[in-house]
Amino acid sequence: MPGAPNRPPEKTPATPSTAPVPEPPEKKALRRLVPTHVALLLDTWKGAPSPELTGPFAKAEAAFAQGDYANTLTALDLLSVRFAEPRWTTLPDPFRLLRVTIMAPVPPHWDPDHKLTAPEKEAKKARTTAEEQLALARGSLAWAAAHDIATADLAPRLATAAARLEDPSGFGPFYEEIDTLWTGLRGRLPAPKGTAGPAARAPSPGPEEA
Repeated sequence: MPGAPNRPPEKTPATPSTAPVPEPPEKKALRRLVPTHVALLLDTWKGAPSPELTGPFAKAEAAFAQGDYANTLTALDLLSVRFAEPRWTTLPDPFRLLRVTIMAPVPPHWDPDHKLTAPEKEAKKARTTAEEQLALARGSLAWAAAHDIATADLAPRLATAAARLEDPSGFGPFYEEIDTLWTGLRGRLPAPKGTAGPAARAPSPGPEEA
């Protein structure tokens, strides 16, 4: 109407194409526990990892076996911070994704995502988390195959997960494959050197070896 102030048309908030998938605590723990286990088996450690690293892992394994997923995640949080400490060997890709560096507070406008809406931030976070899971799964299977651990039945899961990650309808089918892969790999991994207690178990054979 005449005299009305000029202003841009109202924008409809964008709906993220992939909504975040609620993470059951046991799945959230599993998705961190298994790649962390592989990280402690890497040749990077040139022997055995420090007890300061294997100790929290052993606690995480024991808590997970007891269904105590809150304490599993607490122990893994401690270990992820220690992975970032400069006194330890730098983890190779993709396992450096397991590190959590405690950053100093910064002004909000320094965050490149500060202008995103809350749904957009959640969608971006969910996408990043899924991509990191895929990278960790690839790295873990590559390590296992190179160390004579049966992975023939898990490789198709990885391929299917990669394909499902491109599905815009959601991450549910993707995590079905990833969680099955982590569950299958977990029982086949040897204990990290220097680990005692519940985590010190012999690897289980793959299906073709049973």
